[in-house]
Amino acid sequence: MGELLKRYGGTLTGAFILLTGFWLLMLIILPNLALFETSFRPYLPVVDMGGPLDTYSVNNYAKFFESPGPMSIFGLELSIPLRAQTFINTVFYSIIVTVVAFVFSYPIAFYLAKVVRPKSVPTLILLLFIPLWVSEALRAFAWYIILTLNGPLNAVLVGMGVLEKAVRWQQGVLTNYDAIVIGLVYNYILFMLFPIYNAMTSLDSNQIEAAQDLGAPAWKTHLRIVLPHSKPGIASGSVMVFMLAAGSLLVPTTLGSTRSNWFTQTIQQAMLESQDWNTGAAYSFLYLLLCTVVVFGVMRLFKVRLSDIAR
Repeated sequence: MGELLKRYGGTLTGAFILLTGFWLLMLIILPNLALFETSFRPYLPVVDMGGPLDTYSVNNYAKFFESPGPMSIFGLELSIPLRAQTFINTVFYSIIVTVVAFVFSYPIAFYLAKVVRPKSVPTLILLLFIPLWVSEALRAFAWYIILTLNGPLNAVLVGMGVLEKAVRWQQGVLTNYDAIVIGLVYNYILFMLFPIYNAMTSLDSNQIEAAQDLGAPAWKTHLRIVLPHSKPGIASGSVMVFMLAAGSLLVPTTLGSTRSNWFTQTIQQAMLESQDWNTGAAYSFLYLLLCTVVVFGVMRLFKVRLSDIAR
């Protein structure tokens, strides 16, 4: 606040605060409060809204736990509600997306921060940004074409002898979610890469050189020096990638099969196909709550604080 006052003066600073507050209130707080209130009301015809049947209850939230079905978890056959199964699958594969994004992002971030010449960094970052100039819809459809049975990926892998014959990636080779994971990693990997790169740029290169001079192998240098210093960037990138992947709708709809259902598709089906906004609102808030619990649980597991992410 003090810096804003010094830089822009009282009038402009007040205008910024008022505009930001108005934006938050009208576009985020009030719509979400209205949606939250709607989630506790029953789905009724228009003529019955506001009548004696229009009462508050948790029935919409209870639908999440209806229709139990078999599900195998680590070899155990369990009876779990179908919507809960969809949520579990969504969270699990969102975590897979986050891990894969980290595995690819970490070496690239280290190369940009500590290996490449500083003059070349802006050019390389620009090249990384080029895919984001294309809309997410076009990127998803591009991957749909790449992953089709007669697409270029199968042609290359069969030509190299990696595959004996073409496979249906959308139907799943390893799991039912292969294509979705690939599409989500491609779409959101930069949200992992740049926080890690930003954290690594503040690392003193002399620490790495000292470790090398003392005979430490590369893996130990990264484990003891680079990774701990990059923890805030890793935490920030992981939270962003996980929440973006879990909340994605376009990629699962475009690349998913009939056997892979993302929870956002369940919300869409309730709101748009069934026109049941009340149940869809309940699923939305329950999903937000459960994903938040997962994020804070992982943060506690890896001993990461909100202050680390905010940095």
